[in-house]
Amino acid sequence: MTDPELGFRLLVEKFQSSMYWHIRRMVVSHEDAEDVLQETFMKIFRHLDDFRAESSLSTWIYRIATNESIRFLNRRKEFAVSTEEVQEELMNKLMASEYVDYENEMEVKFQRAILTLPEKQRLVFNLRYYDELKYEEISRITDTKVETLKANYYFAKEKIKEYMTNN
Repeated sequence: MTDPELGFRLLVEKFQSSMYWHIRRMVVSHEDAEDVLQETFMKIFRHLDDFRAESSLSTWIYRIATNESIRFLNRRKEFAVSTEEVQEELMNKLMASEYVDYENEMEVKFQRAILTLPEKQRLVFNLRYYDELKYEEISRITDTKVETLKANYYFAKEKIKEYMTNN
């Protein structure tokens, strides 16, 4: 095995789990997450020489995974009539998943609440809440101003609270 192959293998081992869950929270289904994860690592492999260390390696990888997830969701939107249809499809996938503990009603309700968020708010919420990233890092991943991210996160939290209270 050559040094680049070994390096890439180590990179995959280090980031595979965190990227899987980041992608999974965006696309919902296990099968779709696996497909997007594979596309993500293929893109990373093809463009590893392009990494210029202007940000951390993890930020660069998150950005690729995020873009691949959004690209996947946008392909779904091409066949949907409305955003509500896309959200309904994601809800159906959540409820059909064998990886969800349906005994925990609050967790299922929480996941459903997250899926009602607009895509940008859902992305920011997931990166901040689950991945515990700082706004500055999310800013580099999403190419969005920190103030805008803080507003998106605030509105996402408020919408989730409202959903949890009223549904």
